[in-house]
Amino acid sequence: MDIAARVYDHQWKIDPIIRSLIDTDFYKLLMAQSVFQNHPETEVTFSLINRSTEIRLADMIDEGELREQLDHVRSLSLSRGESTWLRGNMFYGKRAMFRPDFMAWFEGLRLPPYHLERRDGQYELTFQGKWPEVMMWEIPALSVIMELRSRAVLAGMGRFELQVLYARALTRVWEKIQRLRRIKGLGVADFGTRRRHGFLWQDRCVQAMIEGLGNKFTGTSNCLIAMRREVEAIGTNAHELPMVYAALSKTDAELASAPYRVLERWQREHDGNLLIILPDTFGTAGFLKNAPDWLRHWTGIRIDSGDPAKGAETAINWWKSIGEDPKDKLIIFSDGLDVAQIEALSAQFSDRVKVGFGWGTLLTNDFRGLVPNDALAPFSLVCKAVSADGHPTVKLSDNPNKAMGPADEVARYKRVFGVGHQEPLEVLV
Repeated sequence: MDIAARVYDHQWKIDPIIRSLIDTDFYKLLMAQSVFQNHPETEVTFSLINRSTEIRLADMIDEGELREQLDHVRSLSLSRGESTWLRGNMFYGKRAMFRPDFMAWFEGLRLPPYHLERRDGQYELTFQGKWPEVMMWEIPALSVIMELRSRAVLAGMGRFELQVLYARALTRVWEKIQRLRRIKGLGVADFGTRRRHGFLWQDRCVQAMIEGLGNKFTGTSNCLIAMRREVEAIGTNAHELPMVYAALSKTDAELASAPYRVLERWQREHDGNLLIILPDTFGTAGFLKNAPDWLRHWTGIRIDSGDPAKGAETAINWWKSIGEDPKDKLIIFSDGLDVAQIEALSAQFSDRVKVGFGWGTLLTNDFRGLVPNDALAPFSLVCKAVSADGHPTVKLSDNPNKAMGPADEVARYKRVFGVGHQEPLEVLV
């Protein structure tokens, strides 16, 4: 496939940005099933948040084209083949991962309406409704915005210029893979759906990983690509669950227990490598300090904010303090990774703990320095749950530059979860 020719020749009706409801991350489906079972009537609002405000999206992306793409997403439903794959495929060594009642619901799903406004060079894009339905907007919304931004930059380029651009970008990907293949015992997955350059480019990156890394490539978070390429679909859970559970808490005591209630329910539904703790929503140190004893038996921890080496040391020390051997545990690094960091973290920790990597934006959207004014450089765009049943959500993170929520609620959460001074780190993606 000649991506440059597709970019030059095709319009959105031939290459829609979102091709399927399973062009999403696997963890969204796992979480949607849990929400469908436990909180089907909770009203949640999701909102697009551009952390890189210097990128004036509304000045770059045509509103009519954006609406066409979002309306197209609303027209999608599961195909028979996609439903069969979800119902019958083996995920994490288990068949029938998705319950019949959830699948029946998912097969009938059409995404709910969206609300779109332009304000000060940005788009205000929100989704409100029943939690299981609106949560399915997160990944498509991000993918649409990111690819429309890419298309806006590429629109003025000629055929030859596009061919050279993609040849250089593909060479960059392959050079990274050649470095990674030297790492002994490496396990790395594609986590790059939400802020990818485009669907075709993500698929090409996965193809390169399959060919270049062999069994060191553990899979992709993208369900559609996993199905088509016949590789593992990878993912567990995300900050969304504890953020909403916390927002629904009526007292400080309920708030303090919210992250653990999420995981208590999760372990009723899953086992093995799906039992991965994501501890940083309201601060990792406090989470581990107050963690219930049954979490000692979980498989591992995912580190998604803060200094990753410090986070790994904190996890290792916690396991030691509760009598668990860190060498039996898994740490998954997933925050803004690129090759040099993967090399360094692997060298530092692979003989002390099992190590895995979720490689995201800098796999599927690294066009830095390849066009004038660095106009394709990746930027930090998220789509988060901002309220639940009318109550604001909060995320503290291990990096205060990733925190979100009203100032008074952030202060309350810091008090309840015992979060003191935090070292701010640059957020690239």
